[in-house]
Amino acid sequence: MARTLQAPVTVSFDYTRSTGPVLGRFLTGLRDGVVVGGRTSEGRVVVPPPEFDPVTHRAVEDFVEVADTGTVTSWTWVPEPVAGQPFDRPFAFALVTLVGADAPLLHALDVASPAGVSTGMRVRVRWAQERVGAITDIACFEPVAADGRASATAGDVVETEVADEPVTGVVTPVALDYVYAASPEESAFYRGLAGGRILGQRCPTCHKVYVPPRSACPVDGVATTDEVELGHTGTVTTFCIVNVPFLGQRITPPYVSAYVLLDGADIAFLHLILGCPAEEVRMGMRVEAVWKPRDEWGTTIENISHFRPTGEPDAPYETYAQHL
Repeated sequence: MARTLQAPVTVSFDYTRSTGPVLGRFLTGLRDGVVVGGRTSEGRVVVPPPEFDPVTHRAVEDFVEVADTGTVTSWTWVPEPVAGQPFDRPFAFALVTLVGADAPLLHALDVASPAGVSTGMRVRVRWAQERVGAITDIACFEPVAADGRASATAGDVVETEVADEPVTGVVTPVALDYVYAASPEESAFYRGLAGGRILGQRCPTCHKVYVPPRSACPVDGVATTDEVELGHTGTVTTFCIVNVPFLGQRITPPYVSAYVLLDGADIAFLHLILGCPAEEVRMGMRVEAVWKPRDEWGTTIENISHFRPTGEPDAPYETYAQHL
């Protein structure tokens, strides 16, 4: 039996949000080299400041500057950092209660080994060399020596020019890395694409043909057993005209992303429709696959560059009405 295929996948985007008056004030303070907390109705100072009081549920309006030194109240060791964490070497995450605050702040602590961190130790903020108004303006915490000086791990800080405008929004890159393992049926589908073939699987009970194939029929719950080779023509069922540009976009809008029901299949799959103006794409349009040059083929659906109109008359609605 052929081995199943697998491939690394990264899903990433920039998450953009407005900060509001409370978190905006906290981030503005970080940009300016100051840690700001919020005082609750019980008199406790919390860092970062909460937007609403946990007791009265009213908006927090009493802000307090706290020190950039504090005490470790709890910690955990990170022996193998992953992408996106503060360091590419082992470090600790610590809850630090800053002087003047009553609740701890979670951040990275730069120490060489677990032996270098303990509950109750004194630490100090190491400011980022360039501050922009984000939680990463605190590069990390670092131990404070007995004489009150920062440890030797501290680097030179580039003073950031204080801006007049408050921080009102943040952009945070978000990414998820994982390995996708295809099922045996999907692996056969991708190997078929590498040979210029489109393969599906047929349910032995209801005889529906699924492409891309599924291991089991969602209608009958039985394993799909029969491999079916499909033609390269089909019908547009539903579609969307993409008019909005976004990060990583390969095609200049407007263009059409559509579900194509291949002839002989019982489920449509998503692909691009090119070769005609976007406004001419419609439900029922007959289309055909356009393949990339053979030397560019791999085990991927991207072997099919796009679908284009065949010029045939539109398919009657009743032929795809059950596949919308």
